[in-house]
Amino acid sequence: MTATHLGPSAHALPGERLVRVGCPAHNCGGRCLLVAHVKDGRIVRLEGDDRPDDTPADPQLRACTRGRAYLRRQYHPDRLLYPLRRVGPRGAGRWARISWDEALDLVAGEMRRVRETYGPGALFVPYGTGSYSQLNGSQVARRLMNLTGGCLGIWNSYSWAAINVATPTVYGTLQTGNQRQDWLNSRYILLWGWNPAEMRDGTNSDWFVKLARERGARTVCIDPRMSPSAVSLADEWIPIRPGTDAAMMTAMAHVMITEGLVDAGFVRTHCVGFDASQMPAGCDGEESYRDYVLGTRDGVPKTPEWAERITTVPRATIARIAREYATTKPAMLYQGYGMQRRAFGEQVVRAGCVLAALTGNVGIPGGWASGLANQPDGGCGWYVFPAGENPVKASIPVFLWAEAVLRGKGMGAEHGVQGAERLASDIKLIYAVATNCLVNQHANINRSVEILRDESKVEFLVVQDQFLTSTARYADVVLPACTQFETWGVEDGWKYGEEVLLMPKLVEPPGEAKSDYRIGAEIAERLGAGAAFTEGRDERGWVEWCLDEYRRTRFPDLPSLDAFEASNAGLHVKPVTRPAVAFADFRRDPEGHPLDTPSGRIEIFSKALRDLGRPDAIPAVPKYIEEWESPFGPEAARFPLQAIGHHTLHRVHSTHDNNDWLAEAFPQRAFLNPLDAAPRGIADGDAVKVWNDRGATVLPCRLTQRVMPGVVDIPEGAWWAPDAAGVDHGGNINVLTSERWTPLAFGTAQHTAMVQVERA
Repeated sequence: MTATHLGPSAHALPGERLVRVGCPAHNCGGRCLLVAHVKDGRIVRLEGDDRPDDTPADPQLRACTRGRAYLRRQYHPDRLLYPLRRVGPRGAGRWARISWDEALDLVAGEMRRVRETYGPGALFVPYGTGSYSQLNGSQVARRLMNLTGGCLGIWNSYSWAAINVATPTVYGTLQTGNQRQDWLNSRYILLWGWNPAEMRDGTNSDWFVKLARERGARTVCIDPRMSPSAVSLADEWIPIRPGTDAAMMTAMAHVMITEGLVDAGFVRTHCVGFDASQMPAGCDGEESYRDYVLGTRDGVPKTPEWAERITTVPRATIARIAREYATTKPAMLYQGYGMQRRAFGEQVVRAGCVLAALTGNVGIPGGWASGLANQPDGGCGWYVFPAGENPVKASIPVFLWAEAVLRGKGMGAEHGVQGAERLASDIKLIYAVATNCLVNQHANINRSVEILRDESKVEFLVVQDQFLTSTARYADVVLPACTQFETWGVEDGWKYGEEVLLMPKLVEPPGEAKSDYRIGAEIAERLGAGAAFTEGRDERGWVEWCLDEYRRTRFPDLPSLDAFEASNAGLHVKPVTRPAVAFADFRRDPEGHPLDTPSGRIEIFSKALRDLGRPDAIPAVPKYIEEWESPFGPEAARFPLQAIGHHTLHRVHSTHDNNDWLAEAFPQRAFLNPLDAAPRGIADGDAVKVWNDRGATVLPCRLTQRVMPGVVDIPEGAWWAPDAAGVDHGGNINVLTSERWTPLAFGTAQHTAMVQVERA
């Protein structure tokens, strides 16, 4: 265990006590350590981890600006303090303060009424990550539902939908990434749409890339914008037209094939579907990957010249990157997630995985198989707190909640329904805990709010949060929840890392706010399941239970809760001295350690996908498919610019949008290339209107050459703020995005959106 150590910056002033605590978890992509200064029942200062960071085995978990600025959120004057009941139409903004007894009686009564009237499948807990410690957030709500009759389930996520589904079609697993300490063995790193310096993707992932670069790795960033990662971590930035990454990857494969750069031995022994000689059983005569790349069937060789017209990346650059990646060993191609939140987002995931296989970078130190890239031991920052078994077996893709409101009864496999042939009911009651995904973070906001306004559809909506968010504005009842500093919790490493972070209660919540767990327990009591919900434990008792679970599964040396708390270490670390390498056994012995794919091999050609019978949208080999909104379609005549929305250091999705320190440091602006601004008469700092047929938003403009021409970049997560005419003045990109979903994963394609920009 990491020793108790308070570094040189952590000095307590008179009357203060210093407590090491996990940073409140909001799905930022990291799990960091803070040193909280507590005085007179109030947190007066937050500092970052100042332990030594001279060893990759146990590096600092240093918080970013969001964690350091958290007190501006913790003590924000707009915190919800009391339960509220809607007065007047939904969304009108009129509320009456009510007691907790009245609020919880109403919520429990509506849950009972809807379950008895429509069946348990009419109740729904939406996807949400606004609070992500073990004892806070939507997992607690799912436990409540499961113990009181169940509710409609969900599968997949907003963040990783296409990559979650596409990665196993190639590898049979999501555990395709080496532990990050192994990155130091790589000699060439492609940061393809990946921005760890800003969106995190594992605490200190950017630091590991920096170390790899210091040790000689060449790093190349391929991205439509010159991100902070491109600036600080890359030797070269290559701008690429959004939605065309699969075309560049395919052209790189063309160079590798025609120039003899494919690792033919590895492909022959570890893969299926590369060429006609190794097709899966029953697929003889089908188009192989080599056939597609060389244009054998369609007459279109996927050359760098072909890709240049699509991607805007010069043909010589495409060829050079292909040669560098194929010949510099070992190498890693790390895929970011933005490019799979697009139309046909599954294709770019599979294309990147295939490039890793063609170059033989799978299963070796310093290599990288691509795909989702969970680490090999399966240790990721997911829930151990038990939600229990849901009596309702049907589940929907998280992104299709609005469809299940409009036409849930009868929805089936064509809409991604799992666990049942058809849904038995529309969604009639929503219990939204720690989520802004019903309005702010969902696609096509104007459509979403029209659905929620109609009380004949969702008959009851309860929102449990810390602020009156865009989603909470449409609630029937709002329940004030406390922050993670105001209750007990525990968390572990997010996707990467071998840590457990303790989150002791530091201060009392303001007003009448309660923890998500306490609210769930009191609703459960009203529904006759109080004892089953708590099992006799309070929040601290459940933290102890979670530590026991961690100790049983991943951290055998984890101390008891009493010892953990007394040490004030804040975290327990299992140093990584011998980083695990994904597929190492498979690489060594593919017969003795086959993959969990139908063939036991890396499936460049997927018979399972072929059998779906949708080759234009779900081909058996990864292909570039033109998006349904693109610069190449007729829609570009009216809406000639592509809108993208990156993760900003101002927010974690929509969390922190009201944090004034972060807003000052990272103001919400539309980023536009001067070449696009000039013909529109737009100057730096002008207010601009960004619009399409779905909606419009008005915000200041920043002109910069760090965004490629043809693209407008609006950082995601800003709080929607419509005027009387419905025009947003908060800078929310989701007034522009489409509710269409990807064909295989039923995932968000919100990054596929064409817009126009003009002076406001």
